Amino acid sequence: MKLKDIVEKVPEQRVKILNDLTVKNKRYVLYWMQSSHRADYNFALSYAILKANKLDVPLIAFFGLTPEFPEANLRHYHFMLEGLKKTSEALQEMGIKMVVLTKSPNIGVVELADQASLVVVDRGYLKTLKGWYEFASKSLKCPLVQVEDNVIVPVEVASEKEEYSAATLRPKIIAKQNQFIVKMDKIKPHRSSTYMKLDSVNLDDIDKLTSSLGIDKSVKKSRYFKGGSDEATKRLENFIEQKLSKYLELRNDPAVDYQSNLSPYLHFGQISPLYVALQISESKTSAEAKKAYLEELIVRRELAVNYVNYQPNYDALAALPEWAKRTLIAHKNDDRNYLYEVEELENAKTHDPYWNAAQNEMRTTGKMHGYMRMYWGKKLIEWSKTPEAAFKTAIYLNNKYELDGRDPNSYAGIAWCFGKHDRPWKERPIFGKVRYMNQNGLRRKFDVEKYVERVKHL
Repeated sequence: MKLKDIVEKVPEQRVKILNDLTVKNKRYVLYWMQSSHRADYNFALSYAILKANKLDVPLIAFFGLTPEFPEANLRHYHFMLEGLKKTSEALQEMGIKMVVLTKSPNIGVVELADQASLVVVDRGYLKTLKGWYEFASKSLKCPLVQVEDNVIVPVEVASEKEEYSAATLRPKIIAKQNQFIVKMDKIKPHRSSTYMKLDSVNLDDIDKLTSSLGIDKSVKKSRYFKGGSDEATKRLENFIEQKLSKYLELRNDPAVDYQSNLSPYLHFGQISPLYVALQISESKTSAEAKKAYLEELIVRRELAVNYVNYQPNYDALAALPEWAKRTLIAHKNDDRNYLYEVEELENAKTHDPYWNAAQNEMRTTGKMHGYMRMYWGKKLIEWSKTPEAAFKTAIYLNNKYELDGRDPNSYAGIAWCFGKHDRPWKERPIFGKVRYMNQNGLRRKFDVEKYVERVKHL
C-alpha cells in the first residue's frame, strides 16, 4: 500500500515523507516521540493514530532515553522524565503502549520498527535531531513520516529562507497563521496496544532512574518547575487569570515577573503552542495584551525556529550578520575594565549585583527572566577577552542551567545579544555598533533592586 492511499486528516503542510518506501503489513504503527512529549494537541500522534486505524493495527509510542544527549544534565532529565511519566499514563488511558528504552533514539526506533507498518515522528530543528532523522530515514525498512506540530505555521510554509529579523518574518507569519490556528479533535485508536509485552523503562521512580543513567549530576533538579502537561496547563491558566491583563505593561519587569514561564514546557513539547494560542485568543483579556503575548509566542518564537532551521552555525559567532561580525572584530582588542573567568561567571562572582542576581536566578530555578537574559548576554561581551569567548560562555551557561536551554529560542536569544535579528547602533568601545545595555537602563525601566531582593529569597 502506498502512503498516499491512506486517508489523511492532518494538514498536509505539516507532513513530510522522509524516505520512499511502501507501507508494510506488520504488527503495529510506531510513533517515535521526540519533540512532542504530550498526548493532547499533538499532530504527529493524531497522524499516527489515523494511520493505525486505517491499517487496523495498534499504535505503539516510543521514546529513546539516551544518557548522552549533548549538554543535558540531571536538571533537564528530571524535568523531562516527570513529563514523560504523565504522558505515558495519558497514552495508556487512550489504549497506547509507551515504550521507553535507554538507548539512542535513532537506534531504538530502527529496532522497534522491525515490526512496524510505518513510523511517524514529530519534528525538532537542532542538528542532533536532524542527524537522528537522517539516520533513521536511511536505516528503516518502512516509511518514515515527519509531522511538524511545535510551531503554529510550519517553518518552510512561513519562509523558504533564513529571515533577517522579526520585521521581515512577521508579515509572512501573519498572512498565514489564521489557517493554522484551529482546534483539534482528540482521536483515539480503534485497537489497543497496552496488552503487548515489550521491554520498557519503569518511570515510576524518577530519582532512581536518573541515578542509574550515568548522566551529569552537577546541576540539581529544579524545585521551582515540575515537568508535565498538567503542570504546563496550570501555569497557562494562572497566567491568563492573574497576569495576562498586565502583560503588555509589566512583561519586562523582572521585579514582579509577569511572564508566562511556559518556555521549559514548550521546549520539551509538554504543551502545544497551538493550544496556548487558542487559550490566549479565547480569553477575555484586552486585544492589546493578547496581541503582545501572541507576538512572542508566534512571531518571535518562530523567528528562532527559522534561524536554527536554516542557519547551520546557529550555535557560533559565524551565524551573525556581516555588519555585526565586522564591528565586533574591529573592537576585539579594546580595553576592558573587567575580565572574568568562566568559573567566576558561573558562580555569580562579578562586581555587578544585577548580573549576579540574573545568574543566580538561572542557577537556582532553571529559568532567568527574559529581560534580564538580554542584559546578562550583553555583559558577557563586555567582560570576556574576545567576542568568540563571550559567545561560547553564553552557550555553555545557558545550556547548563536553563530548563529551556538547547532550544531555538535560546540560541536565537544569545545571538541577538551579539547583533542577530537587530540593526547597527551608535558605535562604542568593545561593542562597536552592536546594541549596548547598562545598569542605568535597568534602573530607569524598573526597580532593579527589588529584583535583586526577589532572587535572594528564592
